[in-house]
Amino acid sequence: MGSVRRLPSDLANQIAAGEVVERPASVVKELVENALDAGATRVKVELDQGGVALVRVSDDGGGMDPDDAVLALERHATSKIVHKDDLFALRTFGFRGEALPSIASIAKLTLVTRPRGAPEGTEVVVDGGALPIARPAGAAEGTSVAVRDLFFNVPARRKFLKSTGTEAAHVSEALLLSALARPDVSFFLVRDGRAVREWLRAGSRGDRVRQVLDGERLEACVGERGPMRLEAHLAPPERARAGTVGLHLLVNGRPVRDRPLARAVAQAYGSVLEPGRYPVGVVYVDVPPESVDVNVHPQKAEVRFADGRALYDAVSRELAGALARAFNLPATGPSRMWGTPRSPVVAGEAAATRFVPDPGPDPWDLGPAGAGIGTQDALRERIAVDVPSEGAGGAPANTALFERRGFYASLEFLSQVRGTFLVCGGADGLYVLDQHAAAERVTFHRLRRAYEARSMATQRLLLPDVVELLPAEIATLEEHGQAVEGLGVELRRVGPSAVAVHAIPTLLARARPERIVRDLVAELGRSARRPFGDAADLVLATMACHGSIRAGDAVTRQEALALLRALDDIDFAGHCPHGRPVVTRIGYDELERRVGR
Repeated sequence: MGSVRRLPSDLANQIAAGEVVERPASVVKELVENALDAGATRVKVELDQGGVALVRVSDDGGGMDPDDAVLALERHATSKIVHKDDLFALRTFGFRGEALPSIASIAKLTLVTRPRGAPEGTEVVVDGGALPIARPAGAAEGTSVAVRDLFFNVPARRKFLKSTGTEAAHVSEALLLSALARPDVSFFLVRDGRAVREWLRAGSRGDRVRQVLDGERLEACVGERGPMRLEAHLAPPERARAGTVGLHLLVNGRPVRDRPLARAVAQAYGSVLEPGRYPVGVVYVDVPPESVDVNVHPQKAEVRFADGRALYDAVSRELAGALARAFNLPATGPSRMWGTPRSPVVAGEAAATRFVPDPGPDPWDLGPAGAGIGTQDALRERIAVDVPSEGAGGAPANTALFERRGFYASLEFLSQVRGTFLVCGGADGLYVLDQHAAAERVTFHRLRRAYEARSMATQRLLLPDVVELLPAEIATLEEHGQAVEGLGVELRRVGPSAVAVHAIPTLLARARPERIVRDLVAELGRSARRPFGDAADLVLATMACHGSIRAGDAVTRQEALALLRALDDIDFAGHCPHGRPVVTRIGYDELERRVGR
């Protein structure tokens, strides 16, 4: 007798359930997707004991006749595809025909359904993979599937479930993703007899995102590149989290987990997001169905793109320009109480940013790429041209520069406080700038422009500065020698464990040469696994930090005005290169309340 045998259907279904059903949230995901594929406009999910005792998903979709209701519980029975070519033109969430029989093999399942216009419905009961029992039943139009005692016949699987609260939280997340995928459908979540969440039908993806991520300040960015259409609703850098838990990705309306795509979104923020941190928000990517394969994961949670590298590059590039402009300015939402966190921008205040072509030379440029405001001497040198003389009746020396005043230039500088903050008056409130964060952003911008143009202005040292390093650190510098030279740092090896610094970038004249070299070594070491071009922003950000005005440095009125002017039209002017906010706002309405007006 041969050793190869056909597995019994109930065992095969349990094996399939191991791939499809991990926990109650998996059951909810599969049943909700079936409801959406059936044309539902309302989906209700009910849980008992986190979904272990009961998961019930009810919808107002098309329903099924008695024959289809029974057939749907057979493995690989589906209404979604007919031919193999259909796999590359999918418009539905489901297509495998595995979910219902897999769930029924490890739980007690009751399906009640009634097609629209039918005089009666059908009830189908399956107990742990046994043969289905069907009978007529009274039912509302649509379908309701109740799953009881999950894993009752597979106790080894049941013991891996977490607490009731944890399992319920996973269910809520699964329903949230469905709500993001289908803003035209209303979703309701009931836990232990109590309504806990609802997402009513929304008019657009943006409305749904603001509904789901209520309380977040979100910027909307939309654009197209070739056949790809992109719509993103993303929060400021300071809201970023370690890991991708706050970033939701949808491809052709399907929620997916795709680490390279998440990295492409994070890289659009440039240096303001440290490696390993990801923004909060939602990104929709729409591409032709034939260019993406959704049949690569049993839970349909992953996809494979025909040209993934090109897609990720397009996403990162398209988002970068829009985000840089979107987060140039501080949030202008409701004022905050003194000593309390800023109130979030209300949903209606998230403004869409359209991608526009590069406008060419910047009319607000304060100097060539190699010039900057990293030092107080450089500030004073620029002020002679760009800032009105206090003794000249307020007339600017160069009126052309003031014809297009930006947001920061429109602020009235009032005072420096504690050698750290620049207090300015605006049309709607007081604006308080962190002088180091602001100068760091401008210095970084100038460094980056000079590096990209290969025109970094350098300052030679009268006497070389010798820096002691480890042999591995010297090897790192030598490996990236050409890139280091492009950053404006001229190094020569001195013996086996030291380098001599002969020149540094002019923009960093206030920084100690040793500090610059050690910053370079540290960042190059962190980025050893990435091409230098990808790591350059991190290196420049660290260099800018130690080469800019710092807390405690005295800043004159003219220097403050030059700094404000320099912030206009700089990418991510609202954040330092490491993601800290540059400015915060205190509204006049809040000040009036505080003094009782």
